[in-house]
Amino acid sequence: MAERPTNARYTKTHEWVIVEGDVATVGITDYAVEHLSDLTFIDLPQVGAVVKQFEPFGEIESVKAVEDINAPVSGEVIEVNDALRDQLELLSQDPYGAGWMIKVKIADPAELDKLMNLDDYNSFCEEESG
Repeated sequence: MAERPTNARYTKTHEWVIVEGDVATVGITDYAVEHLSDLTFIDLPQVGAVVKQFEPFGEIESVKAVEDINAPVSGEVIEVNDALRDQLELLSQDPYGAGWMIKVKIADPAELDKLMNLDDYNSFCEEESG
């Protein structure tokens, strides 16, 4: 299992965000990847798209399901990890590194307060696996 970063914030829909300055790097957690299993397709937004906190910005498909990928913060997409389109295995191999999805210029840093820290997220996952 991938080591979850302590400097990330997490959502109840299993996205993570790491903030450097006013830029948020966003992806999905190892928990999400594991529960989706056999990933087949990802749909990510274009650079310049505007995302809103807790609303879908893309989709990920597995042999089991199609799931929305939700934005942990609002802002403008300034970079997209195009490598994922051809290498979905990056999500399993390195969900918090090479498996990042988008980078967002944050519109409202206060939104980060609505997200979970690592301890809260770990507890949340335990309850969900219950």
